[in-house]
Amino acid sequence: MRNAFKCMLMATATAVFATTTALAADINGKAPRLPDGKPNLNGIWQAQNTANYNVEPHAASAALSLIPGQFVPVPAPKVVALGAVGAIPGGLGIVEGGVIPYKPEALERKKQNQANWLDLDPEIRCYMPGVPRANYMPFPFQIVQSKEYMFFAYEFAGAVRNIYMKDPGPAPTDSWMGQSVAKWEGDTLVVTVTGMNDQTWFDRAGNWHSEAMQVVERYTPRGPDHILYEATITDPNVFTKPWKIKMPLYRRVEENAQLGQFKCVEFVEELMYGHLRKKPTQEAPKVDVHK
Repeated sequence: MRNAFKCMLMATATAVFATTTALAADINGKAPRLPDGKPNLNGIWQAQNTANYNVEPHAASAALSLIPGQFVPVPAPKVVALGAVGAIPGGLGIVEGGVIPYKPEALERKKQNQANWLDLDPEIRCYMPGVPRANYMPFPFQIVQSKEYMFFAYEFAGAVRNIYMKDPGPAPTDSWMGQSVAKWEGDTLVVTVTGMNDQTWFDRAGNWHSEAMQVVERYTPRGPDHILYEATITDPNVFTKPWKIKMPLYRRVEENAQLGQFKCVEFVEELMYGHLRKKPTQEAPKVDVHK
């Protein structure tokens, strides 16, 4: 813990210089670099897509959770009160080829997840979002980089990732954000993420994985203010073969850009524990992410 904190402090100190370098990116459109010649990824980044709703291509819909209606499916009772806010915007998706290669039984669980989205999605309960979902939620994240250290901080739930530039060995335990080990391949930062638990989803549509998942991320600068993000997902328990997502990440360039506070644990206390009150204000939630 002490070493991780030391790494974070050193990386943060370096970021003061590195951020200045980023702001002084070449006017000819080239990505900035650190003094050692490596691409400078320091800054606040955010995806601009609808992948958090569904990483696969999808049409706009009245809701994720639908039930049979008299003529067409209608929003589930829990969603009706949300009106248009509960509707799903259409999107092109970020999955290469458009379809996740599920095993048949795993696809059935995905469908059950989507039908019970409001009860099961880990995002609703403020669980750490996991990788790769943390990178395309509708919240920014910050990369802090020096020659020897790298640290990712996410606005949602206060999630963080310490990016190891030297492999420390297998993760000591499974966790929501896993263990990230990075290396440079030319101008591309390649991050291998292992040691993740099975309590995160890819999106609100119920796309899921097991604890056997491995994610290999690739961050390639394409200019001063955007990064090509690619990730290859492998999970033999759930998918018939590895599959890939791809999307751009954009730098937040507004003056004084910074991460806000969205430590949502206290926001969901009533949802999670309200049924334990002497006089409950709601019924006990039905949650079982392992079914």
